[in-house]
Amino acid sequence: MASKPHPPLMKKHSQTDLISRLKSRKILGVGGEDDDGEVHRSKISQMLGNEMKFAVREPVGLRLWLLVSAVGFTVMALMALVFPNQLYEVVFEEELSATSISVRLYGGALLSLALIMWNGLYTAEKIVIQWTLLSEACYFAVQFLVTSVTLIEVGILPNAAMLLLLSRVLFLVVTMAYYYHLGRKPKKI
Repeated sequence: MASKPHPPLMKKHSQTDLISRLKSRKILGVGGEDDDGEVHRSKISQMLGNEMKFAVREPVGLRLWLLVSAVGFTVMALMALVFPNQLYEVVFEEELSATSISVRLYGGALLSLALIMWNGLYTAEKIVIQWTLLSEACYFAVQFLVTSVTLIEVGILPNAAMLLLLSRVLFLVVTMAYYYHLGRKPKKI
């Protein structure tokens, strides 16, 4: 059996080549706009998604706030662990009558929150930053309530405790503002 000679190769015209390429892209589902209005150049970029879509648009000063929070939590934790009596005296303007274990436990809890703050500072994931801010906001709210109830029970209102309460309200407002701003959907341009 003799093999048939192959027909001579023909050159495609550029117009028909362009049309076939557009048809191939249409069949693959690339080149057109998707539901979000994005144009994908290849099927791989369509499957993996656009990196810019997942990039976190951070509010101005967020990283600085996380740094200040992490440092503040760490310093307060170390003070509560090492100098529990002095920390209590500064806030409530009276000596700690009971054992200092409660203040040291408070320091341990603050140190745990400080580790969360440091993790939130060095991550790029939006959900981790949001949970970090939410943890911080919960701490400020609980500390405000506990300190307020304690001051009412004791019946004294020292200046240091009032400053602590006002600072907690301010920190809570700032933290919730960042949390709210980070959770918003970015506007389409």
